Amino acid sequence: MLSRRALLVASSATALAACGRSGPPADLFRVALSGLPDSLDPARGEFAAAALVYKQIHAGLTEYGPDGGLAPGLAESWDVSEDGLSWTFRLREGLVWSDGHALTAEDVAWSARRIVDPAESFAILGDFYAVANARAVHRGELPPSALGVEAPDDRTVIFRLDTPLGLFPILMREFHPFPRHVIDRVGLDWVRPEHIVTAGAYLMHEESQLHLRLQKNPRFYDAGQVAIPAIRIDAVRDDSTRTRMFRAGDFDLAENPPANQIGFLRERLGPRFQSFDAPILRYLKPNHARPELADPAVRKALSEAIDRDFLNTSFFNGTASPTHSVLRGTQWPPSRLNPPVRINRPLEIRTTTGVNEQIAIAIADDWNRIGVETELLVSYPTDLYQAVDAGDFDIAIASYNRGLKADPFFMLDPFAPGGFADNFGFSDADYARLMQTAREESDPATRGDAYRAAEHRLLDLQAVIPLLHDRAHWLVGERLGGTRSDVQPMLWRDLSLSAPPA
Repeated sequence: MLSRRALLVASSATALAACGRSGPPADLFRVALSGLPDSLDPARGEFAAAALVYKQIHAGLTEYGPDGGLAPGLAESWDVSEDGLSWTFRLREGLVWSDGHALTAEDVAWSARRIVDPAESFAILGDFYAVANARAVHRGELPPSALGVEAPDDRTVIFRLDTPLGLFPILMREFHPFPRHVIDRVGLDWVRPEHIVTAGAYLMHEESQLHLRLQKNPRFYDAGQVAIPAIRIDAVRDDSTRTRMFRAGDFDLAENPPANQIGFLRERLGPRFQSFDAPILRYLKPNHARPELADPAVRKALSEAIDRDFLNTSFFNGTASPTHSVLRGTQWPPSRLNPPVRINRPLEIRTTTGVNEQIAIAIADDWNRIGVETELLVSYPTDLYQAVDAGDFDIAIASYNRGLKADPFFMLDPFAPGGFADNFGFSDADYARLMQTAREESDPATRGDAYRAAEHRLLDLQAVIPLLHDRAHWLVGERLGGTRSDVQPMLWRDLSLSAPPA
């Protein structure tokens, strides 16, 4: 997901490359992303780049460990009541914001109220849907003060839930408290470089439309373990340009090389090309409100006509996994019934430029073989999202990347009621019930069984049409240390820099 501010970056690529020829600064970590955050405020940011940057400059109530699992964050410990309806978090002693102001439990409670306040936040209810009164607050029916959160003392935060939620501490990895003492003074301008105060490993030092510069936060609770003193993030929208600049030595880390160059880059770059299993799903989103697509049998016939192996080998160099399932590791076989499809008008496939456009052309050819005519409409991502939200589409090519979130919850929950991908006219009481059952379960194995049951219902209706489980690809420079073979390099506080090879 891209910021439109990044559209101008191609014209500056040559200048950026020229600046790097004298060799990289020894203390500067240089990162190339496809776009910059649309906002540095976690209550208002909506693009994927925002979530990645938030991991660097903000601190979560809980955190991602080096292995991607659950670890202490601002909270050093937590426990749940016997009935599962109350979670108590105990903050670390002596926490402070980057300006030295004390960070207290009341800051955390106030931040939770702000994140569900529709007047302050663009965020989907998401991580807080189970907190008592969260839904009513988010709908504007109750004031934020009614949210089920309290701070009985400076280091204790208590969340009271409407229904048990075993995953609640895991969800809190993405909850980043806000500095109320700054927001009360300057409002939404609190994220401007001259005002921003955070609690994460890095501070915002400089911001432009094309780059961000971060510096180590000496007041971060674990600052002694942060090895890299400064980071520069450049927005380079074009995948090929970003890759060329990495190969020229202008970056230490670059995301998403072009899909059609994966084989070449893996051969040429060796260990500098790194690939990871990741919670990434590429799929088709059918508009259930369209009469032509309302019948599950029609959606299944469209799914079965798609040659997923061709998509994988032609556009991903065989590195993705063709799938009929949402969850990795589960197999949902097609019915092979090949029912007849009778659609009396061309189906419009909405997509974006790049590999998704190529996928759309291939799928259009597959569907033509079963007598389904198509029309392609290619647009910018933001225009596509707006069209889908407005219901102005037949079929949309979509994908999501849940980053370091490996639990099955994060793959299925986007399609649950209120999820960020719940915008295609799908409503099913059984799926909603099964998802709620899974959410309430605290045992990982039992929860996994519950999610598989929910997935079975989703796919039995062919509510969506899964295509591929993509892998995450990163270009990693020789002087970057601390990376792992099993975790994407997204936690920059755990990385280090060394002198480049002679």
